[in-house]
Amino acid sequence: MLSERIVYLNGDFVAWENATVHIMSHSFGRGSAIFEVMSFHDTDSGPVVFRLQEHIKRLFTAAELLDMELPLSHDEFYKAVVDTVKRNNLSQGFIKIICYYPQFSFEIIPPREQLTISIFTLDPAQDIEENLSAVLSTTAGISNWRKLDPQTVPIRAKAAANYLNGMVARIEVNKRGLEHAVMLDAQGFIAEGGTESIFLVKDGRLLTPSLGTILEGISRKSVLQAADVIGIQTAEYPLPIELLYEAEEIFFSCSPIKVLPVRQIEDRLMENTPGPVTQKMAALMDNIASGKDGRFKHWLYPVE
Repeated sequence: MLSERIVYLNGDFVAWENATVHIMSHSFGRGSAIFEVMSFHDTDSGPVVFRLQEHIKRLFTAAELLDMELPLSHDEFYKAVVDTVKRNNLSQGFIKIICYYPQFSFEIIPPREQLTISIFTLDPAQDIEENLSAVLSTTAGISNWRKLDPQTVPIRAKAAANYLNGMVARIEVNKRGLEHAVMLDAQGFIAEGGTESIFLVKDGRLLTPSLGTILEGISRKSVLQAADVIGIQTAEYPLPIELLYEAEEIFFSCSPIKVLPVRQIEDRLMENTPGPVTQKMAALMDNIASGKDGRFKHWLYPVE
């Protein structure tokens, strides 16, 4: 139950219902919050956080891009995350770090103060009655909303305001009876999902859009690195929209679900979903997260 969860708040631990901010805060009114979502997993040697160091590194990159100041060091963030997981006595689930300005402000410029740090952890099965491991595949539609152009805002920053973009895209395709959105970039190439990276399989090769117009997804990076280790050829380049109708396999990747097969894209039904490459990547990522593949143990940050 969420009401039983303990939240890290600027060095203290508070009850879930006390983790609040005033409605007139700058981050609520202007979207000036940065965040990270990561997963933690049960293994034979105890709970581990998936690529914690990479997530914290990206959080610092977002702060730098937006001229924000974080009050903790990398090591202090590691400890705060681990302590939050321990306090909640969970062995698997999700962690969300939200860094924000709680101060009241009418101005578009945020207060020149350090960000407030909050860390939440939950088990979706226990807390929101969502069994994501039971999600076997999804459907997707090509949104009419384009991905934010990198010349408009720093799209490398995982900032709250940027996610209005993915929200309107997902709402649009949901109205057409499809679950996930595929967004194109400003030049009309395939970019990403509303909150997911996208992968296509063509002639046995694993393809994904190149960086520059998309978020530098940690799950995306992990899939590419893991595929390389097991000998699956990968390529990153601007992918034309036509590939969505030519690819043998399509899947999304994000922190909650490392590999999510797409069984339908617009009116096109994908054959044999999940395909062989998607199956291989899904099994590999599961083994990595559960600590069963020793080649990737350095990706897993121990809670104990």
